[in-house]
Amino acid sequence: MSETGLKAVRTPRQARSPLVIGHRGAPSYRPEHTAASYELAIDLGADLVEPDLVVTRDGALVARHENELSRSTDIASRPEFADRRRTQEVDGEEVTGWFTEDLTLAEVRTLRAVERLPAMRPLNTAYDGRYGVLTLAEVVEITQRRSTPERPVRVQAELKYPAWFAAQGLPMTELVAAELRRLDAARPDGPVVVMAFEQSALRALRADLGSGGPRLVQLIEEEGVQDALVTPSGLREISTYADGIAPHKGRILLHDAAGGLVGVSDLVSQAHRAGLTVEPWTLRPENVFLPSHLRRGSDPSGLGDAQTEARLLFALGVDGVIADAPETAYRARAELSAAAMAPVRPRV
Repeated sequence: MSETGLKAVRTPRQARSPLVIGHRGAPSYRPEHTAASYELAIDLGADLVEPDLVVTRDGALVARHENELSRSTDIASRPEFADRRRTQEVDGEEVTGWFTEDLTLAEVRTLRAVERLPAMRPLNTAYDGRYGVLTLAEVVEITQRRSTPERPVRVQAELKYPAWFAAQGLPMTELVAAELRRLDAARPDGPVVVMAFEQSALRALRADLGSGGPRLVQLIEEEGVQDALVTPSGLREISTYADGIAPHKGRILLHDAAGGLVGVSDLVSQAHRAGLTVEPWTLRPENVFLPSHLRRGSDPSGLGDAQTEARLLFALGVDGVIADAPETAYRARAELSAAAMAPVRPRV
């Protein structure tokens, strides 16, 4: 029993190959959250693809990194939406732009996706305007269409700002629960895993869908207000409503101010003791996101050795990694698997 008196969710850790989770698809190569990005992630070895979910005015769940649309779609160039631009506070931050909660799903479907980080990933801009905005159901359809009995592919969806959306009259957790039921995804082995930073959202989903509901994962920021979650008591508390944690990779691979790797934490083993899986985020191939010893060249946008970073995390026992370039994690996993299968040569 937890300190709150709730019975812990049963989450035995199974001996299996760690998972490769395509973060927003494969955004290193295609604009994030597009059909092309999710399809490519699967082609590059992802076991799951990870859409971020926000809510439209009529309660539809759509895949965007945030509810403000001007960075990831062409809405700023669309005169029919010029009068929708406004400024508001979202999750404690003042933001100006166009917001999903001001548009219906039909209106959002008219928008075209663009590369959100054009300075970092200029080659992706060649795909601007080719793809639309997807709903959760459409992302699930992609994974189910690409799944085989030998290689099932699933969705690991992140809920963005659920409490904030609820305050706007859009009860996100209720909408998610209803959609999971409609998609026959409200079960542990279903096609959707749900994760969120807000504990209250995950608790609400667990209460609504029960212990036989989908896998739930607690997201954890690199440092700050969520520090208590990575203590032994915090991890035990998480296990009362969730099945795993998705911490920032810096919670496991410890760095100094210059980006040098200075050690590793015991978070993986502590989480496993609490019956939780561990899936760190986000592995990215560009130098600016890598430990200093894995950077190659002086260009922050240049490609470094992301495969070695994935290999280190797998060697530390994580149950999966969330990656922008899924093939780097896929190759690292294959290397470790091959090494484990290699025969031991006797000494002579």
